[in-house]
Amino acid sequence: MSKDQRNKIKAGVIQWDIRPGKISENLSVALRGIEKLALQKCDLAVLPEMWSCGFDNTNLKIHAEKTTDILQCLQQSAVKQHIVIAGSLPEKMDRSVFNTLFIIDKDGHIAGRYRKIHLFSLTQEHKYFAAGKRAIVCHTSIGNLGCLICYDVRFPELSRTLALKGAQILLLSAQWPIGRIRQWDLLIRARAVENQLFIVAANRSGQDPGISYGGHSGIFGPGGEALVVFLEKQDGGGLSVLSGEIDLGEVETFRRLIPCFKERVPQAYGI
Repeated sequence: MSKDQRNKIKAGVIQWDIRPGKISENLSVALRGIEKLALQKCDLAVLPEMWSCGFDNTNLKIHAEKTTDILQCLQQSAVKQHIVIAGSLPEKMDRSVFNTLFIIDKDGHIAGRYRKIHLFSLTQEHKYFAAGKRAIVCHTSIGNLGCLICYDVRFPELSRTLALKGAQILLLSAQWPIGRIRQWDLLIRARAVENQLFIVAANRSGQDPGISYGGHSGIFGPGGEALVVFLEKQDGGGLSVLSGEIDLGEVETFRRLIPCFKERVPQAYGI
């Protein structure tokens, strides 16, 4: 296999209307989506934020108790479908619950877990979740994957840290509302351009009482271009998947053409 072939992977995202508290139903949808992407020869499948149960906050600790079993199902699917799987789930640690993005490699092992650092105060996430403390880059069979969850994309410092740590692709798992979907589109492109890397973003569609979600899941290149994207939100419970090819060689090409990383001046930034 040539270097050019090794640099190319096929990434996919899974989007649907998550059913709050309905773990079996959501897991079934997720597994169908993973299978669909595997049939498209994808190497990577990214799921939305809190996809197993949604923000059923009053029952989070109960839902978190089932995450170990869910991960075992995903590990089996990763091996069977020969695909890397990522998505955020409630993770119980001692008396706390974290919103954690798990990355499972093709051989079924958990390559990494990222606990959401920035909790969205507007929806009082801080009252239900503990905050993570560390930026995480996972080293996997398809490359170095940086982790973001929803609100994190508003903080350029985190994405830059992941890029400096060697991330070639940022994975973004979210439940982002339709009312701010233009900001979602803009922020993803900005993070891709300023860090000269790929972003694979999976957002929820559908609605909860009082809020509609935006969809617009997609794959974005280091020039900010949308390689493939759901331009409209997907209403109802229908499962939607999309996929596109990522050439990791483009990261090196962009950084060589416009050498932003070499020309940073950290001492001028007060860092």
